[in-house]
Amino acid sequence: MSLIDPGKKAKAFTLADQTGAKRSLADWAGKCVVLYFYPRDETPGCTTEACDFRDSMRALAKLGAAVVGVSPDTVESHAAFAKNHRLGFALLADVPGRTGTPKVCNSYGVWQEKSMYGKTYMGVIRTTYLIGPDGRVLRRWDRVKVAGHAAEVAEAVATLGACALAPARSARKA
Repeated sequence: MSLIDPGKKAKAFTLADQTGAKRSLADWAGKCVVLYFYPRDETPGCTTEACDFRDSMRALAKLGAAVVGVSPDTVESHAAFAKNHRLGFALLADVPGRTGTPKVCNSYGVWQEKSMYGKTYMGVIRTTYLIGPDGRVLRRWDRVKVAGHAAEVAEAVATLGACALAPARSARKA
């Protein structure tokens, strides 16, 4: 599947979070969602990115945006990761099925061929979507470089202003 372009409707999904609770994109209806896809819990880049979003969470919430992370790791892995780094937002487990492909990562176009040390394999390409209160993609960051990314997202949320107009409600707290 290909990446979702700004202006298009974000794909609906339901996945378990780090507590095992089922979470859907609809849980954040009426709010902006910073939906970031990352390769793996407890790796250096992914840990830095998660902690940067954790540290930006209060500012993003004031702007009307919630943070949600997605990776192919398990609920148990996410629970340990969230606890180890005091992450106060939902981490969703898009565990690959029988085909070996995580469905949500694939539907958002972030499950792509990667290469390392001359070997190719399928994996998550670090990507962030900003989804508006109406469920449409407002902005997308491709092949994210971790350093400064959370601040860049917060700046974009502030500049766009679309999230500040959203009512501050959520079906469930992250």
